[in-house]
Amino acid sequence: MITTEQREKLRGWFAGRLPDDLFEELTEITVDREEITVIGRVPEPRLAEDAPAAEREAALESRVQEFRERTREERMAVAREAEHRFRRKVSWGVECGGRRTLFTHVAAPVMTRLRQPERQVLDTLIAGGVARSRSDALAWCVRLVQRHTDDWLTELRDSLEHVQRVRAQGPDAEPDQADHAEHTDDEE
Repeated sequence: MITTEQREKLRGWFAGRLPDDLFEELTEITVDREEITVIGRVPEPRLAEDAPAAEREAALESRVQEFRERTREERMAVAREAEHRFRRKVSWGVECGGRRTLFTHVAAPVMTRLRQPERQVLDTLIAGGVARSRSDALAWCVRLVQRHTDDWLTELRDSLEHVQRVRAQGPDAEPDQADHAEHTDDEE
């Protein structure tokens, strides 16, 4: 979990480091312990207003693919710097025509010990054709919880940031330069 300030610095670094013409807009940067995902908006292809849905879909797919291939070297150079600086893998995605496409992203293994009733839930999802494996079923469950508890998770993340700020003010915290300067002035 990172603080709001760390997230803002990360977003600022990418905003300053990305080439100006890479995206129309840098729409989102998400981060966890393993990965930073950078998503930007690319221009929609120009089509006739009455273009059929299949034509529109094909145009969006090819625009995303064209962007991915054309910008690969630039994106990889930025990713190498960011991975060295932030010690996380960098993944990329785009928004185009109201649709989001991720190019590559980390699939991090998760250690878990599930009891039989929990394994039975996963096995039921597999038997029902919702998932191909227990791993896939577990990921499906996480996405379902995420979709239905965004408000709760946001509140929990805010609470964790508050705890980190309080810990940073504890007795083991490094004093700020400003605090140090104030103490020096008082001693003179």
